[in-house]
Amino acid sequence: MKHRHSWIKRFAWRLAVPGRHAHKVKIGLSFELLDHPTRSNGRAAGHPVPALFDGDGNTHPSIVAAPYPSGTDPCCCPSIHAMSSFWSGRRVLVTGGSGFLGRAVCAKLRDRGADVTAPRHAEFDLTKSGAVDEMFAGANADQVIHLAARVGGIGYNQVAPAELYLDNLLMGTYLIEAARRFGVSKTVLVGTVCSYPKFTPVPFKEQSLWDGYPEETNAPYGIAKKALLIHAQVNRAQYDQQSIFLIPTNLYGPGDSFDTAVSHVIPALIRKCVEAEEAGLDSIDVWGTGSASREYLYVHDAAEGIVLAAEHYHGAEPVNLGANHEITIRETVELIATATGFTGDLSWDPTKPDGQPRRRVDADRALEAFGWKATTSFVDGLRETVLWYRENRAAAELPRLESHQN
Repeated sequence: MKHRHSWIKRFAWRLAVPGRHAHKVKIGLSFELLDHPTRSNGRAAGHPVPALFDGDGNTHPSIVAAPYPSGTDPCCCPSIHAMSSFWSGRRVLVTGGSGFLGRAVCAKLRDRGADVTAPRHAEFDLTKSGAVDEMFAGANADQVIHLAARVGGIGYNQVAPAELYLDNLLMGTYLIEAARRFGVSKTVLVGTVCSYPKFTPVPFKEQSLWDGYPEETNAPYGIAKKALLIHAQVNRAQYDQQSIFLIPTNLYGPGDSFDTAVSHVIPALIRKCVEAEEAGLDSIDVWGTGSASREYLYVHDAAEGIVLAAEHYHGAEPVNLGANHEITIRETVELIATATGFTGDLSWDPTKPDGQPRRRVDADRALEAFGWKATTSFVDGLRETVLWYRENRAAAELPRLESHQN
């Protein structure tokens, strides 16, 4: 605690006395984040499959681009975090940059002055080594942030586990190696909370990542992502390749996929409730028992954490990104019904899987290492998500091609 207190004192002093470093600070709600004294330098499924109720812990589904409504664009979200000159003119390659999380990350990078390249899957198939090399050769990037992924809900995980495992493993493997060979100064890998063991003590701490097998329906995806952490760590040890690994919990927010074939619990249920309310239905069916719990992280908070980590974190150990708020699926559905105006009954189907029993991460390491903490309440974030969906339904409901790396 001594270190943390001294950091806060330096923080307050810099805010109170602008001095000779004032040119690094942008006017408004932003301020410069000083290095934390404990920061390391890096050494130490038409609808082939129902997707009504999955809660599988998706971290970054890629989607076809759709507009953000006024006031909800990532660039418009105020931040109290650092906006130093670090990103000014810096060339950043973002895979999956046209996806749900990727669009928010790219917006924050550009807002900070970065030169962002975000190629789409139609340009480069990242499951092909040659295409990855071609992408890197053209980007000439200083940093790479890897968000591209093949993802889906519990239903999709049940019918396509082989593709989920292999595609994610190949994309990450080829990207890490290309980043090393092309001399990229830093690689940011974004994993998944699905990698944690099925019965991890709550809240999930990073050191528990290897203490057991993931929840079965998510295991192929989760293990493929977790393998990339090992790849990054051994390359760091052998080649001094600088990579970091972040683990966001379940994401939601404006821009998410509402395609019923691949959508996750929040967008799937928002769509179901809105359609039921419009049709005058007196009940909806929901997968599972509702007893499982989840933690939901607003996409713009997650994007802020990724950008801060890309600048300030250099360690080999994984870092959780979470909202420090656990809620049951039953409570989640009730809040969604209220937010959408649906007043009918909720009919639970216990023959369908619940997924992992509980899920909430310990995000203390992110706060201590690079000063990040989620700031959006679930109620506020849910309201913005419902608003975005109502204003962008045609785009939000477009088929997402198995939510591949757009």
